[in-house]
Amino acid sequence: MGEKVSLNTEAVMRGYVKVLRYLVWLTQLGLSVAAPLVGFILLGVWLHNSKGWGGWTVAVGVLLGILGAIGGLYDGFKTLHRMMQADEEKPQFGYNKHD
Repeated sequence: MGEKVSLNTEAVMRGYVKVLRYLVWLTQLGLSVAAPLVGFILLGVWLHNSKGWGGWTVAVGVLLGILGAIGGLYDGFKTLHRMMQADEEKPQFGYNKHD
């Protein structure tokens, strides 16, 4: 009952770093989708209210925001795909390889 469980701290730290990398990616994805959408909508509303332009500016702002959000989503998933491929391609090193 007095057995100690030893953890491979290097493997645990690698796991934490991997989780943090994906968390940073998720945060970046959220910002790259939300920022263009909110920014273009606010720009359209500002042009409508302050410059007296027609309501079409808000519609154009929404359309540009959606297109920007789709572009950010596409780029984010391309980055995720590259990250996952890089994780799969890393060779596993070990001294006790048994084939």
